Amino acid sequence: MSYYQQRNQSKLSIGQDGNTLTMLLVINLSVFAILAFIKVIYYFSFSEQGLPLFNQQIFRWFSLPADAEIFITRPWTLITHMFVHDTAGIWHILGNMIWLWVFGSILMDLTGTKKLVPLYVYGGLAGALAYALAFNLIPALKVGLPEAQAVGASAAVMAIAIGATTLAPGYRIFPMLNGGIPLWVVTVIYLIIDIATIPYSNAGGHIAHLGGAAMGYFFTAALQRGSDWGLWMNNFFEWVTNLFNPDKPKNGTSPKTTLYYTSKVQPFKKANIITQQRIDEILDKISQKGYNSLSEDEKEMLKRASQEDLL
Repeated sequence: MSYYQQRNQSKLSIGQDGNTLTMLLVINLSVFAILAFIKVIYYFSFSEQGLPLFNQQIFRWFSLPADAEIFITRPWTLITHMFVHDTAGIWHILGNMIWLWVFGSILMDLTGTKKLVPLYVYGGLAGALAYALAFNLIPALKVGLPEAQAVGASAAVMAIAIGATTLAPGYRIFPMLNGGIPLWVVTVIYLIIDIATIPYSNAGGHIAHLGGAAMGYFFTAALQRGSDWGLWMNNFFEWVTNLFNPDKPKNGTSPKTTLYYTSKVQPFKKANIITQQRIDEILDKISQKGYNSLSEDEKEMLKRASQEDLL
């Protein structure tokens, strides 16, 4: 089964319909704003001692420690660290959110709404593993192991960037610029910027980015083979959301549906014959220009092909 068959624009259920990219942006920005506000309170309450106290009493409980002995005392940081950014400045979170918007929009255009959050989480987890292994195994980094803490969405964003590029390297953005810029060019620019910042940040963090990049490739390569690694995650989110859904049927029974009948029924509907060549042309068009570039007839033909198991 092609991954295009699995395009489903219904809600990805973390309590919100529609755009999961907006949800990720809001979560990251909200967490940053809350922590920055608390940091200001600490500063005005304790003057110069407020910032170290903030890091010790608040920030470290959301940061991922590379030291295993410290990590077991706060295992939740495996998830929280990928939604937390350094509050010392805005450039870290600003850069991540811009790239998340760029590559996340493209990924959703290619695959629908249900792949973005799983790939974000998988990328963050892969980055965390790479970060911890680097500080525990590389002698030059091991010296800083007791104080090493990872924060930020960089590994998750890197996974999304590589994932989208793996799916459709020829996908074009900004079509008004001489036909558009290929996605692989944008990704190369992103990688160059990331590498160029190594002298100004820790090497362990950039190793985490490599972990995210590897996850992005393997996640989407599996998707192209018909294996959706994010399916269980989406099912879990939907189950959690349904716990708080008052409209959910109780005891496995379906609610009674009121039926209305009308005489305005077409006796038949003319439909174009679906050929494998036509399907390939539509899939190529999606790969180059995205799903939204299809006409209504092409979308209908793709839907019929998936129902008839022709993809």
